[in-house]
Amino acid sequence: MKSVNEMIEDILRREGGFVDHPADRGGPTRYGITQNTLSSYLGRAAQYEEVRNLDREVARQIYARDYYYQPQIDQLPEEIQPFVFDCAVNHGPGRAIKFVQAACNRTGYTPLLVVDGAMGPNTRAGAEWAQAQLGAAFMRALLEERRDFYRQIVDRDPSQDVFLAGWMNRVREFEEEIA
Repeated sequence: MKSVNEMIEDILRREGGFVDHPADRGGPTRYGITQNTLSSYLGRAAQYEEVRNLDREVARQIYARDYYYQPQIDQLPEEIQPFVFDCAVNHGPGRAIKFVQAACNRTGYTPLLVVDGAMGPNTRAGAEWAQAQLGAAFMRALLEERRDFYRQIVDRDPSQDVFLAGWMNRVREFEEEIA
């Protein structure tokens, strides 16, 4: 199993350096940290140059605090934490937890979970059950939730198609780990 620091290093590798793509709805990012995210961390409006020059250690702190510990991803089964953490970074923590809840429901967990994006005892129990009962099949269900979500983004906003191949490569990286 990976430590939180190893997971953060993987995320930083996937996210890369500074990007300001005109079609990216998140605006300018460095290491995947958007201007809005940096503003929230700083407690004030972050300037464009602050995003451009963001220190890697600050990005690590933001990821650990806001995308791993605060949404309680550390409470999920270790086998799925790297994937759910990556989803939290890419889609927001609430959406990442919704993937877990929907996958639990689709794989037969009862009682059905409310797909609300909040980590609570029922979501933890559902994820633990799904991991124990299904193993790699649970991860495949999570991967399918994410693939479907990416396709829905492009269906709603075709300008986002420019990112689809990269997004699917991100999913394949996790797929290869369970193959």
